[in-house]
Amino acid sequence: MRRLDTRIIWALAIPAMLTNVATALIGIGDIWIVGRLEDAATQGAVDLGARLFALLFTVMNFLKTGTTGLVAQDGTRAGAQAQADTLTRGLFIGLVIAGLLLLAKPILLPLLLSALGAEGDVLVAARTYAEIRYWTAPGVMMNLALIGFLVGRRQVKAALLIEVTYNLLNVGLGLWFVLGLDWGIAGIGWSSFIAEYAKLAGVTAFVLAGPTGAPILAAIRRRSTIRWAALKPFLDVNRDLFLRTVILVISLSAVTRLSAERGPEMLAANGILYQLFIFTALLLDGFENAAQVLNGERKGAGDREGFMAYVKAIMVRGLGAAVIVALAFALFADPVIASFAATPQVAATAQDAAWWLVIIPFAGVASFIFDGVFVGASWTRSLLISMAGAAAIYVALLWLTWPLGNHGLWLSFTLFLAVRAVLQAAMLSKLSRQIG
Repeated sequence: MRRLDTRIIWALAIPAMLTNVATALIGIGDIWIVGRLEDAATQGAVDLGARLFALLFTVMNFLKTGTTGLVAQDGTRAGAQAQADTLTRGLFIGLVIAGLLLLAKPILLPLLLSALGAEGDVLVAARTYAEIRYWTAPGVMMNLALIGFLVGRRQVKAALLIEVTYNLLNVGLGLWFVLGLDWGIAGIGWSSFIAEYAKLAGVTAFVLAGPTGAPILAAIRRRSTIRWAALKPFLDVNRDLFLRTVILVISLSAVTRLSAERGPEMLAANGILYQLFIFTALLLDGFENAAQVLNGERKGAGDREGFMAYVKAIMVRGLGAAVIVALAFALFADPVIASFAATPQVAATAQDAAWWLVIIPFAGVASFIFDGVFVGASWTRSLLISMAGAAAIYVALLWLTWPLGNHGLWLSFTLFLAVRAVLQAAMLSKLSRQIG
């Protein structure tokens, strides 16, 4: 085993944290901007629309995570041209998925709005937003593969700069369109549309202008790069990641669906709590990104001892970060929630359940890091199995805790995260023996 360099954990995790925080600004910024309109139905519609695109787009996040893990392994096993080939396959698959989503739009969009429980004024506002943002699909898919490529090559500072610029543009346009031009919820949709394609133009120019430009162009020109024999290993990894993410997103969407059944105020309140949870998850996911890269590299090099050492080192640092996040919520959750709520009733409902935000970081951080370990090592089938097992328990918990109201909902969700970590830990020892 080569000497463990723990500094690289922070070098990868901190830019990834900042990148993820910038990403979280989209949902949080949209909720805050629409909150200035002082209408609970519209604020609930923005949250519902965000969940809808979690179903459509976040479920495709395998294009980023799968590309990151494979590119990291290629870096220690094959070199720059193999990394470029992996990116090209990711871009090709992304465009195919985007085309299928656009073809299915007339059927899929109404179906998803209905599945999320949109009714009345919430449905009207959510449809306005969704009709615009849906057309960002090609940009979203290509951006996922491109950012995954950068992270897999340890170019996390470049990914950070791109994401921060993208989110500042998104929030700035949202403020202008909604509060300046009085476009209402449609302004949120158009700000997302413009920012997404601006991001695509920027990241494409950066990747092609750097040392990877020539290998990427060579990979694009070669037909063999996207022939079935070359695509199949990429698809095998990403099929499991896709199914795992489908289960995860459906599990997350249950929070929205069950909140909507309790009325617009509960939907808006849990929408605020959910966005704060996403903020927490994306922050702690910086350690997941570090695990994807470092454990992917150690897997590619056949270094089992180094692989397990990085698992332990990343986990210790992740738990330390969870303590800081939990303390921040314990001190500041109530005023933060009040600043986002459209009405005093929404604020009171969210504040009543805010202490779950203190517990969730501890329940989730281990599963986030194990996700990165499993993705980096391409143990995607085991990742899928652990997710499916946790989801089955989650369904039972939702039924058992229904009489507890909103606290039962958040209890079930917290245990879902914890069970995932337990299942992943149980699998790790056996899987790690395959390395080398």
